[in-house]
Amino acid sequence: MARTRPPLAIDLSAVPRGLPMFQRIAEAIAREIRRGRIAPGQKLPSSRGLAETLGVHRNTVLAAYEELDRQGYIETRPARGTFVTEALPERVPARSGPSRTEPLRLRLPEAPTLSPVLERGPGCFALVGGQPDLRHVPTGALARAYRAALRSSATTLDYGDERGQPRLRAALLRFLRDTRGVVAAPDEILVTRGSQQALYLAAKSVVRPGAAVAVERYGYRPAWEAFRLAGAELVPVGVDDEGLLVADLAELVQRREVAAIYTTPHHQYPTTVTMSAARRMQLLRLAQDHRCCILEDDYDHEFHFEGRPVLPLASADACRVVVHIGTLSKVFAPGMRLGYAVAQPEIVARMAAHRRFIDRQGDHALELAFAHLLEDGEVDAHIRRMHRIYGERRTLFHGMLRERLAGALSFTPPPGGLALWARITCGVKPERWVEHARALSLSLDAASRFRFDGRSAPFMRLGFAPHDPCELATAVERLARSLDRALEAGART
Repeated sequence: MARTRPPLAIDLSAVPRGLPMFQRIAEAIAREIRRGRIAPGQKLPSSRGLAETLGVHRNTVLAAYEELDRQGYIETRPARGTFVTEALPERVPARSGPSRTEPLRLRLPEAPTLSPVLERGPGCFALVGGQPDLRHVPTGALARAYRAALRSSATTLDYGDERGQPRLRAALLRFLRDTRGVVAAPDEILVTRGSQQALYLAAKSVVRPGAAVAVERYGYRPAWEAFRLAGAELVPVGVDDEGLLVADLAELVQRREVAAIYTTPHHQYPTTVTMSAARRMQLLRLAQDHRCCILEDDYDHEFHFEGRPVLPLASADACRVVVHIGTLSKVFAPGMRLGYAVAQPEIVARMAAHRRFIDRQGDHALELAFAHLLEDGEVDAHIRRMHRIYGERRTLFHGMLRERLAGALSFTPPPGGLALWARITCGVKPERWVEHARALSLSLDAASRFRFDGRSAPFMRLGFAPHDPCELATAVERLARSLDRALEAGART
């Protein structure tokens, strides 16, 4: 038997005004049904009666009822009227007050750790590593290449190979062979949306849930989070002036099975040291003997200023235990999400399979455009141009720090990279220095940001690349002023 309740006023004010009137009425009634204010089996007003109540034409209400009928909210019973569908579940009537309620606290898994996005407004400076100068991006050449890519074929905008646009993969293989000595076949390279996606896909492809992954005790936290999301247990290993302590790693693999080793051998992140030749050979042999994978993050190979860059581990990897990961985003711009991974075919196939379910494929139009830039020599020319600019800024920055902060910072100029690792020698607590610098619109990175345990240490990572000489002078002056403020506040360790 149908239930009867006092007629309810239909509140149209909660429904967007841009909809046609019949849809607004239908949505208003549907909301009342979902909230439990109109119960399953309850009879609705006649179309004529509701039209008079709302001040609309009867046909508008009939159209609203037809819409609700199509959605399954109501049903018409001949000679009896219009009723809310009996099959709908009962709802407890909403409390009085606003219809919008607080979201339920769901049983969610632990969320990954996110660092705040670096935002630089007018007058703000960032002495942090890894940031290129976007003012030198060859946007004209990029625009021409992008237009050529879009004109080349309609299939550029279609679904494609999840491993990346074939022409870019071929161009990257030549680029890696010529600049890094990494020789690979077409089925051994995957183009990704930046190196972070490559790290995530590699972690999902080579690490079983619960497996151990060795990471550098000072390192790149987003990579650590990618491994954690893959279910890995991270085990920190120390670093010194020659990079990863392979002897400590050897002791670790004797105690337990290690699935993978994540390392930044070219310019260790964040300390900037280069892994010695002896340790590189030891690391490769250890990985081969224990059948574990090396994830090599070669994030800034292009910017080496003293002598020739040391070739990657992948260039000497006869047994193919290395997953070599790199990025084109630091060469051009972070917003151009282009990275790559080179590995044995089985690993690349696994990475491509995982990629298919989270991203399907990359931006093949952008990838084809970058293939044009590689083939035309524009990438090489841009790298040479930026190498000269960054080299000049590096020399200038080191001189400014020595002149203005000689009693506060001690550092050895690294052979490459876009940052340096400085020891704080004046006793000020790094985190307090960072706070006072932020008040002067200057962003800094204290060592705790990179330590596995997050504890404070008397070091700071300072970058120089995105600032021209005048900006560097201003930034270093703010660095000195923020130190003075920290010392005045008594922020010593």
